[in-house]
Amino acid sequence: MTSFIRLLPFAAADGPTNMAADEALLESACEHGVASLRFYTWTEPTVTLGYFQPSEARALPNLSGLAWVRRSTGGATIVHHHEVTYSFALPAAAQRKSPEPWICRFHRLIRAVLATRGVQSQLVVCGEEVKRGDVLCFLHHTAGDLAINGSKVAGSAQRKLRGAILQHGSLLLRRSAFAPDLPGVNDFAPTAAFTPEELAHLLTVSFAAECGTTVEPSNWTDEELARIPEIKREKYANPEWNARR
Repeated sequence: MTSFIRLLPFAAADGPTNMAADEALLESACEHGVASLRFYTWTEPTVTLGYFQPSEARALPNLSGLAWVRRSTGGATIVHHHEVTYSFALPAAAQRKSPEPWICRFHRLIRAVLATRGVQSQLVVCGEEVKRGDVLCFLHHTAGDLAINGSKVAGSAQRKLRGAILQHGSLLLRRSAFAPDLPGVNDFAPTAAFTPEELAHLLTVSFAAECGTTVEPSNWTDEELARIPEIKREKYANPEWNARR
């Protein structure tokens, strides 16, 4: 088990930068045994496609004019607008053993944080899966997703590399004009709304307890700061790579 997990600065960036940064975290976990957690937002409304999705999936009328990028993880289309996004990368040595998958574990943490403000949510269990659309991820309710009154508000995906894992996911805060059928947490909040920064802090505390270690504020390494633009150029800002499927 690693002695601590880095907490990287809360930041907003464009889609290619966000996806390249997440991949750089996975590289650090795999190659150097560094465990990291970060929370972020998006500088403009952005569509991300799952790794295996055809690029035509972004052609819905509400989405066709938005910036877009392909994720390195699977799943369906996500509209990143009024939300907070998280990611963590853990080397094999930092993955505290549990029969519960990490996606369920992190969504359980979100559920507990929401409950502190009277927002009751439920984890989707096996047998309750629902598919209400062909494109948008948040219309696909799969086991482990987090829902409020039948509406999915949190979804996550993973990528693994030589024993290390990258997990990232979105927590919808309020309804977006680009995805009007998808309410967010604050649309259900009976009292004061959550801010992205507040949720990031509360989830950081919960994540540290779940991992059985400390989470310490830190910064990107020089190697990571060099790798992010390289990965961005090679993949996420490369139209050919994004449209390949």
